[in-house]
Amino acid sequence: MIGTLNTLVELVETELTGEVDVARLAREHGTTEYHLRRMFSALAGMPLSEYLRRRRMTLAAADLVAGAPDLLEVAVRYGYGSTEAFGRAFRAVHGTAPADVRRSGGPLRTQPTLRFRLSVEGSVPMDVTINDMPELRLVGHAAKVPLIYEGTNPHIQAHVASIAPEEHQRLKALNDTDPRGILAVTADQEPDAVEGSMLTYLHGVAVSSTVEVGDLDTITVPAGSWAVFASRGPHPEALQKLWAATATDWFPSNPWRLRPGPSVLRYLELTETYASCELWMPVEQ
Repeated sequence: MIGTLNTLVELVETELTGEVDVARLAREHGTTEYHLRRMFSALAGMPLSEYLRRRRMTLAAADLVAGAPDLLEVAVRYGYGSTEAFGRAFRAVHGTAPADVRRSGGPLRTQPTLRFRLSVEGSVPMDVTINDMPELRLVGHAAKVPLIYEGTNPHIQAHVASIAPEEHQRLKALNDTDPRGILAVTADQEPDAVEGSMLTYLHGVAVSSTVEVGDLDTITVPAGSWAVFASRGPHPEALQKLWAATATDWFPSNPWRLRPGPSVLRYLELTETYASCELWMPVEQ
């Protein structure tokens, strides 16, 4: 996977003024675009789309500093149909307008070319189980919330707090299949989503196909394998470190890749500062 990611970076460099065919590269390397984008985002600390924009704006700034006379020509060269769209992207990266850079030469925020290097030592054992599951039906109360990578998500906290106590009991009574208990489900997240983008959060349970769920929201996941990772420790830090470790340690050293689908958290014990839980991630060989 590390070699594939470095090949992807090389492809980006050759296609900074064209289209980057991530799907073709993924096929050639025996993986999927979904998994490749997820791994890039986890290891690079930014989505592939954001890295591509930063690299394009780095070269665009160099063109402007070198005296490129036609702003529209520079915009089109890097994939923008108008100077207005180009200007917004340029300002988002550099914090200043293209005209100011052309006039004064800066300030600029350049994005160096990434290089992925990974040493998998296995010094910290990971407690993981592969479960083959039938079609998974998740029901509960869903809400659209912004993605937050670090720390507690206050939007999720507010959503859970707004659910009446009797609804929690109703959900527990409906739960008749694995994974057992109240679940925290995140779905509809793009594989290289930026922080602040919207996703679906469902506070719910797993039920069989025969259970009547009434007005509850439903997420259905096709039958397949799930990698179930155990997490114990300070909350939410331990869980967030586990998320990172799946990308840096587990996926590169095991014959599995992510398949499209939600991630599911099953809490076994939860306090304000400590959590024991399971992280369920849909995978395929």
